[in-house]
Amino acid sequence: MAGPFSLEGRKAMVTGANTGIGRAIATSIAGQGAEVVCAGRRSCAETVAAIIDAGGTASELQLDFSDPMAAHDIFAGAGFDLLVNNAGTIRREDSVNLSETDWDEVMDVNLKAVFFTCQAFGKELLSQQAPGAVVNVASLLSFQGGIRVASYTASKHGVAGITKILANEWAPHGITVNAIAPGYIATNNTVALRADPERSKAILDRIPAGRWGDPEDIGGTAAYLCSPAARYVTGAVLNVDGGWLAR
Repeated sequence: MAGPFSLEGRKAMVTGANTGIGRAIATSIAGQGAEVVCAGRRSCAETVAAIIDAGGTASELQLDFSDPMAAHDIFAGAGFDLLVNNAGTIRREDSVNLSETDWDEVMDVNLKAVFFTCQAFGKELLSQQAPGAVVNVASLLSFQGGIRVASYTASKHGVAGITKILANEWAPHGITVNAIAPGYIATNNTVALRADPERSKAILDRIPAGRWGDPEDIGGTAAYLCSPAARYVTGAVLNVDGGWLAR
């Protein structure tokens, strides 16, 4: 008998699965038995190899989400019932100097592509009258303002919003839509922060868990939200932050 966390027989697309959080999500979902398609602008070959070496099933798909409609034709007839939108980008600049180009590039990848990928996925499931699950990757900046990341903050607030509206619309059809808001995670994107003794100490002093998060902390949460154990969880933005927001 399959347990409540089993993803046997399921098929997932994980975007931005080439490294870091995306790789951890893909491997965690595959570890629960799902077939995983790793999608992204860069090669996901290492992620696919890691999954296969561990006995899982995976493949890669080249998609550049700077085109918000990149996944428009991907889901029809393909058998997907799980979607994790992890691909994202960021631009750092004082708000008074942020260019329209930088604003648009971040919003296209982080928000517009997320919505239209969800739309294409949901349209297919609704047409098949099939249940499924969407997990979007939000941010602590879905709750906070941050500094020098205006377009990123706006996009991640937007991810929280579209997660809730799609949850409202699709819950009657057996499709859950949730988001994960990662805290400070030890990835390539945080190397500079972790290498700065003062900045790293300031961050750790606020985290009740007393450590940086591991990508696997996010991977396990995503696998849970995709699983039957979370079938009554929808519209949630779940912060996985070691207690940062509670401090």
